[in-house]
Amino acid sequence: MGNRLSRRYSTGINRTITHKDIDNYIQLRKVNGISKSWIYDISIYLSKYVKCINGNVTQSNTLEYLNIIQSQYSVTSFRKQTYQIRKFLLYLGYDWAKELQPPKEPMYIPKRVSNDDINSVLNYIKDSEFELQLKSIILLGATSGMRAQELYQLKPKNIDIKNRIVYINHKPKEGQTTKTKQSRVSFFTIEVQKLLGEYLEYYHNESDLKYLFGEKHLHKIFKNAPIRVKHLRKYFSQEWDRRGGPTSIKKILMGHSLKGDVDLQHYNAQSEEDLKRIYDKVMCSDS
Repeated sequence: MGNRLSRRYSTGINRTITHKDIDNYIQLRKVNGISKSWIYDISIYLSKYVKCINGNVTQSNTLEYLNIIQSQYSVTSFRKQTYQIRKFLLYLGYDWAKELQPPKEPMYIPKRVSNDDINSVLNYIKDSEFELQLKSIILLGATSGMRAQELYQLKPKNIDIKNRIVYINHKPKEGQTTKTKQSRVSFFTIEVQKLLGEYLEYYHNESDLKYLFGEKHLHKIFKNAPIRVKHLRKYFSQEWDRRGGPTSIKKILMGHSLKGDVDLQHYNAQSEEDLKRIYDKVMCSDS
């Protein structure tokens, strides 16, 4: 296979790859507006790869490196690393990298997240010195459908307490990104409105917290929790369906990619007021 690929894609490239090459590539990826955490992960993937091959890129040592990490990581993690290495090599002009195809993702069975799970994690953080902050991110995540990264990037000005609106912005220069690179709005319940009001009051006037929901700080706290911050989005999706909410509106609120959805791309336009009215009908019916 290796000889066939070398004959097929001969680029004539023969130079040492350095961390400067990685830095230049990373700067280009930043322009695409991807999150800081994903930029960090990509840098780690590429740095480990370049270090292992001593900067001497060949098809054979690249395949050898991938075989090594394949035995060390899950299929999901291996796929991520392979794709990023492939993109990097294509950027450098190694056309044979087009043939680097990781295995298909195994069938994924979503974790069911119920009201019991939410109550369990609320009990877990009870009496913590950060209880108000932790309860706020749990219930905001559970009722808005935001991604974990979107929650971590929130700023106080993005939350409209009075109207129960959260503005999820794609503004890379301000450290805020979304997966679809599109800003959107979502909402939260009356219960969460009161809670967030209390938390913002505390955040502005009493706390020493640097961020509204600091990622590193929260990762440590939720490390051994019954569920993680990322599971709150799953809860929202499942609870919305359990309450019989329309899937099309859920996709809009959660910021799903609308590619391939003809109705949402071309027909189903909803105003902010429309979305809030439907949200309240589904999520606030028992508030």
